[in-house]
Amino acid sequence: MEVANQSIVVEFVLLGLSDQPRLEKTFFVLILLMYLVILLGNGVLILVTVSDSHLHTPMYFFLGNLSFLDICYTTSSIPLVLDGFLTPRKTISFSGCAVQVFLSFAMGATECVLLGMMAFDRYVAICNPLRYPVVMSKAAYVPMAASSWVAGGANSLVQISLAVQLPFCGDNIINHFTCEILAVLKLACADISINVISMGVANVIFLGVSVLFIFVSYICILTTILRIPSAEGRRKAFSTCSAHLTVVVIFYGTILFMYAKPKSKDPLGADKQDVSDKLISLFYGVLIPMLNPIIYSLRNKDVKAAVRNLVFQKRFAF
Repeated sequence: MEVANQSIVVEFVLLGLSDQPRLEKTFFVLILLMYLVILLGNGVLILVTVSDSHLHTPMYFFLGNLSFLDICYTTSSIPLVLDGFLTPRKTISFSGCAVQVFLSFAMGATECVLLGMMAFDRYVAICNPLRYPVVMSKAAYVPMAASSWVAGGANSLVQISLAVQLPFCGDNIINHFTCEILAVLKLACADISINVISMGVANVIFLGVSVLFIFVSYICILTTILRIPSAEGRRKAFSTCSAHLTVVVIFYGTILFMYAKPKSKDPLGADKQDVSDKLISLFYGVLIPMLNPIIYSLRNKDVKAAVRNLVFQKRFAF
């Protein structure tokens, strides 16, 4: 009866940095600039991988998918965050929150699978170069990329289906910039153990298995590279996978840092840590998508050449 008498939640209030208004304007400018870099950098990568015939290979096809994913992931949340920095009352509808959680889960899981497939591509290219055209043919790598999106979407559909069935009939204040799933589940007035178990299983599958697969792939790659007699040959072989390895280390390293650091037991320290956790999560959501095109552009001669050709063609056209 007590639950029945409570009003049903139809919208959530996002706290963000409401208690620190001075920081909001600073972070608005900073996050906006980073978001524009994400759109520009990943947009250019997609454009060159589609328009330049030299980049019509499995590695760059996966890279184009990764860039598109980064744009989708940030666009699902950053505009709302930017609006929240300028709006006194930061609200989002229940359905809008559900859509945001779905997209966040889908993009995160898809990226894990994509990074694993990119590691497999590098493994075949270095460890079995003669079989590479057969193993990584277009008939193989296109379904591989498509399956990563399907797997991410299916996982997200399961998680959001379980979440929307929960009754939200009490507090509607989310202590975050966006509808972060754990912050949302804390507001449910029912047992969330099924949700926690489901997310734990998904993390094992999409994070644990992906990390293990990438680790084994790079052990085989490193072993093969060390067998190459010439130093120049080893350097060239390693350069073909250094950008992907850098992205993997940043992606999973940041996740490990976010969830493995100890929690403060002091109330004052806990409040400061809440702000710290929110900011780390926010910058995680924009920093990695911003760094991906930079890393692949700086460390890849083919991409740099394709960008130069694209710029030259635009100038010549005008």
